[in-house]
Amino acid sequence: MTDVTLREVARASGCSVATVSRVLAGTRPVGAETARRVREAAEKLGYRPNQVARALRSRSTGTVGLVLPQITNPFFPSLVREVEHALHAEGRAVLLADCDDDPEVEAARVADLLDRQVDALLIIAVDERQSRDAVAKAAAHVPLVLLDRGCGPGIADLVTTDNATGMALVLDHLVSTGRRRICFVGAAGTGSAAVERLAAYEAETKALGLHGLGPVELGDFSLEWGRAAVDRILPSRPDAVVCANDLIAIGALQRLRQLGVDVPGDIAVTGFDDIPMADLADPALTTVRQPVRALAAEAVHLLGHRLAGQNDGPRRLVRLAPELVVRASSASSASSAPRASSAEDTRSTRTPEVEQ
Repeated sequence: MTDVTLREVARASGCSVATVSRVLAGTRPVGAETARRVREAAEKLGYRPNQVARALRSRSTGTVGLVLPQITNPFFPSLVREVEHALHAEGRAVLLADCDDDPEVEAARVADLLDRQVDALLIIAVDERQSRDAVAKAAAHVPLVLLDRGCGPGIADLVTTDNATGMALVLDHLVSTGRRRICFVGAAGTGSAAVERLAAYEAETKALGLHGLGPVELGDFSLEWGRAAVDRILPSRPDAVVCANDLIAIGALQRLRQLGVDVPGDIAVTGFDDIPMADLADPALTTVRQPVRALAAEAVHLLGHRLAGQNDGPRRLVRLAPELVVRASSASSASSAPRASSAEDTRSTRTPEVEQ
């Protein structure tokens, strides 16, 4: 079978080649009846546009590179899915690169995507400091939006969850159920999510006037670290463990159950992200739900703004409000079914700021 050409579609629809090209490319308005005849003819003949030829003509590949730290983290596939759907709705394809939490690999993946002539980049940065140079260099060449994790002010547009609000929701909930000896298990390093969640925990516990806090233990965002951290915090006899993500929290739940600790009777456990496993944990995990669909939509919106020729304006920071999903791992005896507690009453769900 040979490829169907524009000329054949034109002949079948009774239109000129130029009109067919305008309809199928969507570059200029065409009458509704004409557009219908062209699309019907193209579908009947099985016409498929030559993307390579189109890219050469328009100097646009219609692709966006998406770089993420580690695809095995269950939070990221959900985010990738929403990004792909949002970009597909705008006629763009995604080239995905996983960098295994390594800033050097991340820099190489970004360079490779630029060599492949992507129109723009979406990056979930591995590390706030170590990713900065590669991100800044890429942002000088193509429109670039940071998603979920940042690289410092002024580097690129950033769309992220309001981590401070999420931590405030967690701690307010724990205090309301009588918890006072609260400890924190998070991730070391300078990834912005890890840094912001720890800073928010420290600020919020101080604001609440909590005393006799348990230790702060830092490792990585993994099940294994969650299990190991339990053995480090138990001697301080906490009544609640605030975890910086759901993987840590689920690992902690597994180890506490293995040791025969009653959750939530003796110790409450909370996470952050609301990955699919959170609802399947035993007991089901109380966690902060990130607005994944809104994160993806806002990032794609900002990217479209930059692609439309407005790439030189001030960098924008957008923080989206999360919600707390209360489940059995922290529920008091008076609690019943899982419920969601929103931050919308006190904080904006979309807080755009301009970075200088």
